[in-house]
Amino acid sequence: MRLRTLRDLEVEGKRVLTRVDYNVPLQDGRVADDTRIRATLPTIAALRKRGARLILCSHLGRPKGQVREDLRLAPVADRLSALLDIDVRYVRDITGDEARTMASQLGPGEVGLLENLRFDPREEQNDPEFARELASLAECYVNDAFGAAHRAHASTAGVAALLPSAAGLLMEREIHALTRVLEADEHPFVLILGGAKISDKIGVIENLSRRADTLLLGGGMANTFLKALGYEVGRSLAEEDRLDEARRLLSLAEQRGIEVVLPSDAVVAPELGAVEQARTVPIDGVGPDDAIFDIGPDTVARFSKVIGDAALVVWNGPMGVFEVPAFREGTRGIGQAVAACPGFTVVGGGDSAAAVEELGLADRIDHVSTGGGATLEFLEGKELPGVQLLMEENG
Repeated sequence: MRLRTLRDLEVEGKRVLTRVDYNVPLQDGRVADDTRIRATLPTIAALRKRGARLILCSHLGRPKGQVREDLRLAPVADRLSALLDIDVRYVRDITGDEARTMASQLGPGEVGLLENLRFDPREEQNDPEFARELASLAECYVNDAFGAAHRAHASTAGVAALLPSAAGLLMEREIHALTRVLEADEHPFVLILGGAKISDKIGVIENLSRRADTLLLGGGMANTFLKALGYEVGRSLAEEDRLDEARRLLSLAEQRGIEVVLPSDAVVAPELGAVEQARTVPIDGVGPDDAIFDIGPDTVARFSKVIGDAALVVWNGPMGVFEVPAFREGTRGIGQAVAACPGFTVVGGGDSAAAVEELGLADRIDHVSTGGGATLEFLEGKELPGVQLLMEENG
């Protein structure tokens, strides 16, 4: 199977419906983080250079099929206009008269943006009629929204079956980097997992432990593993219903010869708001009234040594409550170690991607994924609907 790319698509002078992932945070009517918008700029530039007439479409938030004024894409259009230094023609419409008029009036190299796709309940239902309405706006289709590729929605799956279609440059880059993780025989391969829940990462551990040499565990999910091994975790976040699952995964890793490294120390406090009482303790020194909010400096040093010797590193999930300054040093330390690693480095989307962006480390990492759930599902080995429809048999 081969991924169809922009090189396979004749777009010159044509209307190109381009699915992007502009599900960005808004604050006071402005885009608070434009990382996902900037990630699509190479695809937009490539299409404009070839004289395509771009009709961009995206979802934002979870309006559940209802029009919500706070989730309109107007702020996104403003930010995109500034980044491109052109007037992006935004319409408060998806497939109606206003949208059709905008699409028909676009000139070569011009860009339009439709309203939030999820204002129409048919989007998430992958409704065939809604897909046909979207497809009627254009002559071909480009999907550059890897972050939504795991959803079989009208704009990610339905339209791709109706128009000549291809992956955008961002989608292509995501698939290439993550496929390298799944297929490449590069060792030592270090997998770093954090975040709140073990339940989100079970499939990734099961799939990548076939190839990884070392598994470093931090964040809230490490507490579940620690508790499963009999450690006191006090008031820490831990999934009581996943203790047997944690033991099973540890046993699986042992069977496959994977070294699992858990935190040796932690930053604890009575509660999240009591930062003035935060202190670092050995992992066997956590008391019943303590809650773990970050990995400690000894853990950072041990993890960093393993990371520094790696040929391939995949990191998904922060090491602590990164949003609180008192509990971000663990994530900062691991981010710096990954950035300094001479091997091929991949940071999974979501909170870990946001962390390396905020820490100013993204440019030193080989691939920072724009996908959250899509990245995890791809690394689990699942087929993503938005990707499968862009594949074709090798000639």
